[in-house]
Amino acid sequence: MADPATYRPAPGEIPDQPGVYRFRDEHGRVIYVGKAKSLRQRLNSYFQDVAGLHPRTQAMVTTAASVQWTVVGTEVESLALEYSWIKEYDPRFNVKYRDDKSYPYLAVTLAEQFPRVQVMRGAKRPGTRYFGPYAHAWAIRETVDLLLRVFPVRTCSAGVFKRAGQQGRPCLLGYIDKCSAPCVGRISQEDHHVLAEEFADFMAGDTAKFTRRLTARMKEAAAELDFERAARLRDDIAALERATEKNAVVLSDGTDADIFALAGDDLEAAVQVFHVRDGRIRGQRGWVVEKVEDVTDAQMIERLLQQVYGEAEPGVTGTVPREVLVPTLPEDLEQVQTWLTGLRGSRVQVRIPQRGDKRELAATVQKNAEHALALHRTRRAGDLTTRSQALQEIQEALGLESAPLRIECYDVSHNQGTYQVASMVVFEDGLARKSEYRQFTIRGAEGDGARDDTEAMHEVITRRFRRYLAEREKADDLELGLGEDQTAEALADADLGAVRSGPVDPTTGKPQRFAYPPNLVVVDGGPPQVAAAQRALDELGIDDVALCGLAKRLEEVWVPHDDYPVILQRSSEGLYLLQRLRDEAHRFAITAHRRKSSKGMTASVLDDVPGLGPSRAAALLQHFGSVKRLRAASVEEVAAVPGMGPKTAQTVVDALASPATAPVGTTPSAS
Repeated sequence: MADPATYRPAPGEIPDQPGVYRFRDEHGRVIYVGKAKSLRQRLNSYFQDVAGLHPRTQAMVTTAASVQWTVVGTEVESLALEYSWIKEYDPRFNVKYRDDKSYPYLAVTLAEQFPRVQVMRGAKRPGTRYFGPYAHAWAIRETVDLLLRVFPVRTCSAGVFKRAGQQGRPCLLGYIDKCSAPCVGRISQEDHHVLAEEFADFMAGDTAKFTRRLTARMKEAAAELDFERAARLRDDIAALERATEKNAVVLSDGTDADIFALAGDDLEAAVQVFHVRDGRIRGQRGWVVEKVEDVTDAQMIERLLQQVYGEAEPGVTGTVPREVLVPTLPEDLEQVQTWLTGLRGSRVQVRIPQRGDKRELAATVQKNAEHALALHRTRRAGDLTTRSQALQEIQEALGLESAPLRIECYDVSHNQGTYQVASMVVFEDGLARKSEYRQFTIRGAEGDGARDDTEAMHEVITRRFRRYLAEREKADDLELGLGEDQTAEALADADLGAVRSGPVDPTTGKPQRFAYPPNLVVVDGGPPQVAAAQRALDELGIDDVALCGLAKRLEEVWVPHDDYPVILQRSSEGLYLLQRLRDEAHRFAITAHRRKSSKGMTASVLDDVPGLGPSRAAALLQHFGSVKRLRAASVEEVAAVPGMGPKTAQTVVDALASPATAPVGTTPSAS
C-alpha cells in the first residue's frame, strides 16, 4: 500500500488548466482516469489527509504509485479524451457500464464496396450505421424481410456473395426480388450504395418521403393502366406501413429523443434507455453498473452519456438525437451539450422532462430500471451456490462457529419522534421468510415513544428476546416440532400439516412465533445501535446469538466491543446479503410507519365514541360536513341521520360535549 505523499507532484508543477489525468500502480497499469476543469485543484484534492477521503478514493490513491496528466484546449476535448482513455485502459477504479444482456443491432455496412444489411452484436465498427438495439434478433429479421421488398439491399455473407459472382448466378433472394443482386451485376455499385443509404434513412425515421414517392408512382402506373406495377407498388407501400407500425407512437409530435433512467443503491445501479425516433420507440437498452468509485448521480449520467455516444460518428443522422432526457443533469451540462452537438452536427438539448407525455414516458423508463435492478438482485439471490457463499463469508468475517442460517434484521422508523415503529425481517438460508416478519410499535419508558433510535432499538431487542425466553420455557424443550408424547405420525393424524422446523405449541401444534432464535441479529446502524442491542441481550442473559450492525454511509459492518468495523469487499456476496437484509428491514419499517402516520393523521374524535362504528361516523361527517357543525347539532338532528337512533345520537352529543374529548387530528398514543 503506497503513501500518496511519495508520488505527490511538487508545488506549481500541476497546470491550472483543463485536462485529463491518469493514476498508475507500481506496475505501470492505469487504475483510474479522470477529467477536470482545473487539473491543479482536482489533483490536489487527492493528496489531502487520506483519512478524510471516501473509502473507495482511499483505496485508489493508496494503490497508485504515480499520476500523469495531459492538458487539453477545452473542457469538451477533455470529455472525448477521458472516454477514449477509459475505453483503452479499462481502469479498475472507474465506473464500468456493462450491458445486462447482449443486445442485437440492425447494421448497414456503408463502408463496404457493396453495403450489406445484417444483425450485429458487440463492438461497433467505423463506417457502419447501427439501428436499435432490439430486444430480440427475430424482431430485426421481421423488419428487414418487410423492407427488402422496397429496398432490396444485399444481406448475404462475404463468402456467399463471392461464390455467386464466380458462378454468375444469384442466391434465392435474388430470384424472388428481395435482393438487387449486385453480385451478378444487375445493379451498379453506385446505385446499390444509394439503395443502402435509402434503407438507412428509412430506419433512421425518415419514412414519409418514401411512402409519398411510392404512392405517386402507384398513381402514375394506374393512370397508365399498368395495374400489375400499381399492385406491386401498393404492396410495397403496405410493407413500409407494416414495418413502421411495429413501433407504436408514444410521442405524437414526432420527437427524436433518448430517454434515460437510473435506479440503484450505494454499490450498484441499473440504467435503462428508450430510443425514440419520429415519436416511436425504436429500441431499448439496459446496463448494470458497479460503483467502484465515489460518484454522484450527476457524474454517473455524464459518464453514461460518454459511453453511449462516445463511438458515434460525427454528423451521422440518428446516432445522437435532438433531445437527451435524463433523470439528473450532468455536472458539466454545457460541455456535454456542446460535445453532443458536435457529434450530431446540430443542436442537442440535455434536460429533465418536467411535464406531459415525455415525463410519463420517463416514468415508464424509470420503472424498467427499477425492475432491471430488482431482477439482477433476484438472480444473484436465487442461486444456491451464491447464497451458500454469502453465508460462509459472513461466518468468516464475524468469526461465527457456523453459518448463520437464520438472520433477523431490525430497523426503526419515525417522523421526528412521532409514529415510532420498528421492523423485524427474517432471512433463512439466504432467502426472505416473509411469514416471520414482525412490526413493533415503540412505547418508550413513559409510554409516549423512545427518546432516540438507540432507546428504540434497545426496547425492540428486549421485547423480541423476552418473548423468546418465555416461549422457550413453554416449549418444554421441544425439538423439531415434536414433544415427548408426540410423534410425526400423531401430528399428521391430527391434521397439523408437515413437521415444522422449530418449537411448536404442545396444545395446538402451531409454531411458536418467537421460540426459534436467530443465529445472527443485524441492526440498521453503527456503533450506538449495536451497543444498545448488545446491552439488551446482556440484560436478558442471552449469549448464544451473534450481533452486528450495518452502517449505511460507508457500508461498514460493526460488531460489539470493537473500535474498528469489519470491512467486507465491495463485491462480496456476504455484504450483498447484509445489504438486502438492511434494505428489506428499512422498506418494511417505512411501510409500517406510513400506515401508522396515515391512520393518525386521519384520526377523529368520533373514533372514541362508544357504539359508533366507521360507517355511521362517515355518515355523520357526510351529513353535517364537519365535526364543528356536528358539535352544534341537537340530539334530534343527529338522530335524523340514516342509521342513527335516539340512544346513539345522545351518546354522540354527550361525547362531543365532553371537555376531555381530543380535537380532530390528535395523534393517538403509541401502543
